[in-house]
This record gives sequence, C-alpha cells and structure tokens, in this order.
Amino acid sequence: MSKLPGIGKISAVAFRELIFPHLGASRPEILVGPQHGVDVGVVRIGNKAVAMTSDPVFIVPEYGFDKAAWFATHILASDVVTSGLPPAYLTIDLNLPLSMTEEELTTVWNTIDAECKKMEMAIVCGHTARYENCHYPMVGGATVLAVGDIDRYVSPRFAEEGDQLIITKGPAIEAAGIFATMFPTYIARQCGEDFANAAQDLFYKMSVVHDALTAVKIGVRDDGVSAMHDATECGIWGGIYEMAEAAGFGVRIDKSRIVTDERACRICNLFKIDPYKSISEGTLIITCREHKVGDLLRILAENDVTASVVGELTAPERGMILVEDGKEKKLEHPEVDPFWHAFYDALRRYKDMES
Repeated sequence: MSKLPGIGKISAVAFRELIFPHLGASRPEILVGPQHGVDVGVVRIGNKAVAMTSDPVFIVPEYGFDKAAWFATHILASDVVTSGLPPAYLTIDLNLPLSMTEEELTTVWNTIDAECKKMEMAIVCGHTARYENCHYPMVGGATVLAVGDIDRYVSPRFAEEGDQLIITKGPAIEAAGIFATMFPTYIARQCGEDFANAAQDLFYKMSVVHDALTAVKIGVRDDGVSAMHDATECGIWGGIYEMAEAAGFGVRIDKSRIVTDERACRICNLFKIDPYKSISEGTLIITCREHKVGDLLRILAENDVTASVVGELTAPERGMILVEDGKEKKLEHPEVDPFWHAFYDALRRYKDMES
C-alpha cells in the first residue's frame, strides 16, 4: 500500500520513511533541520540566525488575480515568521500557464511587490516563464528567508513542560475564507446577503504574519514565546498534535476554551466539514511560558488579534489529551483534511450558480 496520500501533504510516516533518511550532506551550522510539523529550517551564519521555508506559488484565478497574489505572498511569509524572525528575502520561480496574459501577470507581480514592501521583504532572485503543461493553482515555487539575532528565533526545541498553548483567530479560517470567496451566491441563498458579505472579510485573515511578529514582541524562549506553528492542513487538531510531537511533549487542551469566529464555524457547518480538522492558514498556534501569557494576550488584543489560552504542554508519558464536553479523550491527528473533498464537491455542485 502506498504511503502517499490521495491529495494534500504527505503523512508523518511517509516523511519519516521516504524523506527524512535522505537529506543530503550534514552541516554543522544547521540549527533546525527538517522535521514533520515544523514550518522552518534555521541555520547559523556568523552571529545571525537565518530561517527559511519553501512552498508552492499558489495562484487561484477565481479569487481575482489581486486577491490570489495577496494570498500567495502571505502563504509564503506565514511559515517563515513562525521562527519569530521577520521576513527579509524572497526568491521566486514562476512557471506560468500559457493562458496567463500580460495584464494578469502585471496584477500578480505588482501585488506581490506591494505585499513584500509592506513586510520589508526584498525579492532577490527568481525565474519567470510560460510553459506547456503548467496549470493553476501551482504555478511555481518560492523560498523565503528571515534574519535575526541568534538568540531571537523560536522552535519546538525551546518548548518546555508547562508552557501554555494559545490559539489565534480560531478554527477553519482558511477553509471558510476560501468557501466565502468562491461560493458567495450559494452562501447568500443559504445564510442571507448580509452574512455572505460579512464572510468575505475572512479572506484577508488568512495570514499569520501579523500574529507572529506581534507575539514575539513580549520576548522569546524563557522570556515569552517558545514556539509557533501555522495551522494549515488538518487544522487546529493537526497543528497542535504536530507541534507537541515536534517538541517531544504531551498536550492537554480544552475545546471549549478555543476562540472561534462564528462566520467560519457557520460556513463549515453549511459545507458539512469539521472546522477543527480543516485547513486554517491564518490560525497561529503559540506556546508561551506561563508567566508571560498575560502580556501575550494583551499585546495580541491591542493589535486586533483575537486569541485564547486553550491548554498546556505536559509530560510526554501523559500523551495527547483533548477535553470535549467535559470528558477526556485521546487527541488524534486527522491525517486527511476534510476541506479538499468538500471544496471539489462544492465546485461540481455550485460552480454554475457562481458564473
């Protein structure tokens, strides 16, 4: 039986057996290497830490090329800021479909340029071409680098037993944001025009750049934030599981304490997916020393980021525990994100309605 999924990211098992044993040369300056559930790698160069991450360039024309390029840029930056360091450099490869026009490319590139300027991130090199058999949404790849002092980056290796677990924004921000953007007519018919219009704002919440760079202002490691993880595929449950596993600890979380966005939960209910298992770019999972949690919640609130303390890291032998409706049960990694099946099913059902 194949270890590869039908769609989406490979599992921890596939990573451990197929990828991890074959990582090229060993180099002493590597501080954080490849690890399932860790968003970045970090190397030491002089007295600086350089964090880096690679992702597809993800352009969905149906969003509108300006919104699609905004999201593509924030996907790239959202992983690297989980290091606690600000994004500094972008290298980007664009393998564009032959159908893309000069006007569309101009919109995409100008938006990428504008977002990079807002983040103070320079584009330093790349490759741009149109080819046969290149198709949306995966139209290339990119690497983002973040740079900071050697004692300012965070990673699961700095997490400790007793660290508090904080969630920003709530579950299924990305799933709901995409549904709201792609199926506004259907949502309006089911939930009303006012709700459909309000749900559109979820799209621009699909980034953790602001969340992460705000969080580390309180301090890092023993003085505050110890680790961060972007809850992408498999959502909050997957992200918490991966973060605790990467740190080598157990976790105990209380579902009732997780901040939620009523729009996201209602949209997930409409499309019949579990919001806590669904893709959630824009939701940041943070571990923080207990004595700095109050400062963390305060600074997030002052910067318009909703957040809540949902649990803590525990001794590894206690395992992964989820408290739901007052009862403890084992927290399991969802493995398969329900968003993809629901999204493609909705495309088949409602695409004509949105034309």
